[in-house]
Amino acid sequence: MTAERPSIDALFSDLHPSLSRQAAIVEANRCLNCFDAPCTAACPTHIDVPGFIGKIARGNLRGSALRILDANILGLSCSRVCPVDVLCEGACVMHGRGERPIAIGLLQRHAMEHFHDSGARMTLPVVPQSARRVACVGGGPASLACAAELRRLGYQVTIFESRAAAGGLNTFGVAEYKLNASDSRREVEFVRSLGVAIETGATVGENLSLEELESNYAAIFIGIGLGAGFSLESAAAGTHGIDALRFIEAYKKREPVPVGRQVIVIGGGNTAIDAACAAKRLGAEEVTLAYRRREREMPAFAFEIAHARAEGVSLLFQVEPFAVHAEAVQFRKTRLTEPDASGRPATAPDFGTEFTVPCDMLITAIGQSKLLDLLQRFQGVELCNGRVVIDPATGRTSNSKYFAGGDCVSGGREVVDAVADGKRAARGIAAMLSREPARG
Repeated sequence: MTAERPSIDALFSDLHPSLSRQAAIVEANRCLNCFDAPCTAACPTHIDVPGFIGKIARGNLRGSALRILDANILGLSCSRVCPVDVLCEGACVMHGRGERPIAIGLLQRHAMEHFHDSGARMTLPVVPQSARRVACVGGGPASLACAAELRRLGYQVTIFESRAAAGGLNTFGVAEYKLNASDSRREVEFVRSLGVAIETGATVGENLSLEELESNYAAIFIGIGLGAGFSLESAAAGTHGIDALRFIEAYKKREPVPVGRQVIVIGGGNTAIDAACAAKRLGAEEVTLAYRRREREMPAFAFEIAHARAEGVSLLFQVEPFAVHAEAVQFRKTRLTEPDASGRPATAPDFGTEFTVPCDMLITAIGQSKLLDLLQRFQGVELCNGRVVIDPATGRTSNSKYFAGGDCVSGGREVVDAVADGKRAARGIAAMLSREPARG
């Protein structure tokens, strides 16, 4: 009799379980309440870290959550996916004292989970309500943050999302053991509760007319993110390969995900790590992550690489695939050359160093395409290397009616960076509209 396979929830339990109430109070009381708060300065959304931690120490969890939300409307997801080691916790003064940094991420999660679990709501400040309307194209973190900030400033906002659900990578592309889709959906509904309209299944150029958007909305925010993942040039890769984001999305949506016994993941970023660890948890006997440079050049954070090793993932460095077969991938070693545009050494094949690794499932995590067809529809919006060019202070594009933020501008950064982009653009939009007379 075959043992029943564990559920996805069981396979993808949290990497870092929530703090208990008592543990949170003890940890909060370790905070020195620094006057200059380097942790706050290190946060792209500048959350008042000593302020929210102090409220936890005094037992005021709702007040703590509101302090977080005042700076970051996606405080729950960011508490779980932010690379705190290199942001707020990395800047903690406890490092200089030879002590463990304050567990800022877990404390933020403690406050935010209590807030959402209690069904609490956020009261918008009393400001004059404007009849001016703003459209946000794309429903990921940048648009959600932009829309929420605009609502707080008194504007009417509609988010247009092409997929069946909003949330972007938070909903579909982040490893389940970091952030589950249900928490992302809770934040989407929280933004909706502020009075933001969210229309899903709305695609520019299909059932959403750009001309009508420009006619009906005073400003438009572009927050469309990036497109599908790149595939290997080898045509054979498609025979049993899958893009890492599609792989992660499938199991997050509880779709059947056949996983091979011997899995190879191509790539060196955090998405590659997520896919490799997921394959291991889903039952692969051997998972190998192959990267074309050295470990020190991997885009993934060091703690993510350590996590992959802890999950049992093997890592190969300075290798590249050159042939994909039904049951194996052929690699050759690479040699490093002069740095490329990323600042990392470029690579060249080291011929004569070929070897074969058994493989019955190939996952590619080598970057995402840019949505050029869609971006080029926005008339007068300047692009550079497939990215939207903006004024970094306001998020405004070369077309004064359009603002932008998130991955379509940065090329792919952290959720918290997208939130910061959205907030900044919302304030830029509000400043522009306050100066311009209403038309029509």
